[in-house]
Amino acid sequence: MAQEWSSEAGTGYREQGQGNLAGGRSQAADAGGAALDAGAARRSPYLFALLPLRVFLGITFVYAGLDKLTDSSFLAASGGGSIGDLMRSVRDSAAIPGLVDLALKSPVGFGYAIAFGELAVGLGMLFGLLSRLAAVGGALISLSLWLTVSWQTTPYYYGNDLAYLMAWLPLVIAGAPVFSLDALIRRARQRRGDGAAQQMGSFVG
Repeated sequence: MAQEWSSEAGTGYREQGQGNLAGGRSQAADAGGAALDAGAARRSPYLFALLPLRVFLGITFVYAGLDKLTDSSFLAASGGGSIGDLMRSVRDSAAIPGLVDLALKSPVGFGYAIAFGELAVGLGMLFGLLSRLAAVGGALISLSLWLTVSWQTTPYYYGNDLAYLMAWLPLVIAGAPVFSLDALIRRARQRRGDGAAQQMGSFVG
């Protein structure tokens, strides 16, 4: 009889201990979740900090690309306002004349490449698709134009290509964490990963 009572008491103590342990884990999980929510709330302004810059650069580069593609005088090897005459005018003052010589081998092709590159970069930033890659493309376009077209501008802060280059760098680092297709794709992958982990856990259990 005493043995039965001892066994039942032991079982009760174990169940009570397990309940306390589960309750403690639940409280810890709730506290951890609250801390994460608070941390996310504190970080939220920083997630939106680059959004104005992203929208500005996206609109500007889309406009610049469309402006070039619809300007027949620009997409020409020679003549007033042409890409060919522009490249020849900056050849001797460029930081890397070899880049200008390369463009002059096919000035019309170079003009189309710049225009379509600006359009692709701008759309990528506006939609937030492959945003870091788009930002790298924008930085490279701005760098090439700074080393060629606007290199001779003095003082340097009068030239806009260097400013655009610096504006692209934060987006190269951070990408487009909000209001973007990249964020939607990332969340979809996380949900699939969580679902797969739950299925694996139920199978193992």
